[in-house]
Amino acid sequence: MAKRRLSQQQRRRIAEQRARKKEAAAAELPAINDSELGELCPGRIKAHFGTQVQVEGDQQSQRCHFRANLSLATGDRVQWRPGPETGVVELIEPRVSEIQRPDIYGKMRTVAANVTRLMITVAAEPEAHGNLIDRYLVAASLHALEPTILLNKAELLDDDSPARTLLTRYQQLGYDTLEVSAHNGQGLDALRERLKDEISIFVGQSGVGKSSLVKTLLPEEAIRIGELSDAAAKGRHTTTHSELFDFPFGGACVDSPGIREFGLWHASEDDVLRGFPEIERAAGHCRFRDCRHQGEPGCAIIAAVDNGDVLPERFASYEQICAQLDDVTIQPTHGDTPS
Repeated sequence: MAKRRLSQQQRRRIAEQRARKKEAAAAELPAINDSELGELCPGRIKAHFGTQVQVEGDQQSQRCHFRANLSLATGDRVQWRPGPETGVVELIEPRVSEIQRPDIYGKMRTVAANVTRLMITVAAEPEAHGNLIDRYLVAASLHALEPTILLNKAELLDDDSPARTLLTRYQQLGYDTLEVSAHNGQGLDALRERLKDEISIFVGQSGVGKSSLVKTLLPEEAIRIGELSDAAAKGRHTTTHSELFDFPFGGACVDSPGIREFGLWHASEDDVLRGFPEIERAAGHCRFRDCRHQGEPGCAIIAAVDNGDVLPERFASYEQICAQLDDVTIQPTHGDTPS
């Protein structure tokens, strides 16, 4: 999906609108009286509302302002001070990981922090495609996330189902895989174990059942999640930029509009290669250090494809992703979120 290019006039108009909104928001901020604030304490960002965030601490949860020099994201671990009505975030703890996307000026901004697991969700319907899975696996490698390939709607599968065959391929490559069904509960206990003590994101094509799975795992939050997803699908503005939902069995998942189009922005060919471990291993044996893997003498990857150590489908997928790095947005998943 090609990214829309804005004219200089459009960029200038957007910048002016943002500046006016920022000035208006700043004018509405109450003066912070430090003497009314409590002691510094740890917390995490549960939701981001633009000019404010929801912070959850050990003893209380509160809407907070934040210092002008801070750029916060849902999932951030922070140090904050509670107040009579609103608190103040003072510091951000070091992040384990960052999910980023570019703004209209090409500057990367973090939309979720400290995520640890990427739940790549596929199903028998709509048809699962290896290249899409590979793109998500590259993104997981790029963002230092642990991937799980999740085959939903297992009740619809036959033993020779193409989706099950595809899942077996990735299992043989060493990836974590799981078959589940939001309809009859198959595999949900194993899914809970994968998600426990992790901060996860569910991604995948629209229609694979991500919302159904998450709502099953979060019965108390089902209505809220559905409202957020419906608003995003219909293009309505929602006040929450992103939100962290806690699982009752431990762990959490992030729902964010910035993650629904999961891209490989700023990825290089080397980044893509790291997302294909078996191809990367073979590449280390190429005769020439600058081998392009397109038929050069002594190319170890071509030899690995020929002798069966690298699947032809995976190499074709690797080549396709490298060829499309200028158009790197993974297909949108609107209408079936959280993702």
